[in-house]
Amino acid sequence: MTPVQLVPRSVAKVWGRRQPGFGFAQAASGDDPIGEIWFEEPDHRSGALLVKYLFTSERLSVQVHPDDAEARALGHPRGKDECWVILKAEPGAQIGLGLKAAVAIDTLRLAALDGTIETMLDWREVSPGDVYYLPAGTIHAIGAGITLIEIQQNVDLTYRMYDYGRPRALHLEAALRVARPEPWQAPTQPYVLADARRIVADGHKFVVEQWSGARAGTLAPGTAAWIVPLSGHGRIGDAPVEPGQAWLADEQHSLDYNGELLVAYPGSKVTEGLWVSSR
Repeated sequence: MTPVQLVPRSVAKVWGRRQPGFGFAQAASGDDPIGEIWFEEPDHRSGALLVKYLFTSERLSVQVHPDDAEARALGHPRGKDECWVILKAEPGAQIGLGLKAAVAIDTLRLAALDGTIETMLDWREVSPGDVYYLPAGTIHAIGAGITLIEIQQNVDLTYRMYDYGRPRALHLEAALRVARPEPWQAPTQPYVLADARRIVADGHKFVVEQWSGARAGTLAPGTAAWIVPLSGHGRIGDAPVEPGQAWLADEQHSLDYNGELLVAYPGSKVTEGLWVSSR
């Protein structure tokens, strides 16, 4: 396979921004705000993971995603775990992760109907560099004033529970069937391997690593990964790589980069020897 530069696609959202920043073009006059940039494979191919940028000016809906079994029972290819890497946050910006305390499903239903679910969420302030992994079933919402990268299982499947009175469809009963009405707990803690790979998410549906500094080499044989530059510059094969892009590459392609990268791949376990240095 040749290295694949993933194609960015702007997705309008009511809670988005007209000027997303981070090198992305502003919304055209008369267009809706840009909420997300999706990085997709050419020719509409659908890999296991999807990379997005999100830009918020208002709170997103209180929502939840189904797991693999629940999604496949409805004809979808997979469920949706997701991982957020915070890039920018205005002072006091928050995300809601899980509930402050466990509640019964009937209590959760009533809270979604009368809006008090918003106060039941565990809202926490965020800062650039924070990383959160959300297993499917986690009740969540992203607040205003945040730019983040989301790496997720590749499926467009969201159940809205509450949307602050916006005129958009809700999916309350579907959400209640898959939601975990309980506090969120970080499933993993970041750690660093001997080859200076920082593992920020593992043990679930995909692994996310952060690589910093200068690196030259290849991925290990038989591996492929989504590569998201955060800072710096370099090349994959003969192609220039810089922030604001996303790539899909394997062991056939040399990587020579100086800066910070996110590297993600499917599976619950960290791939030992993923990086083969040429230095």
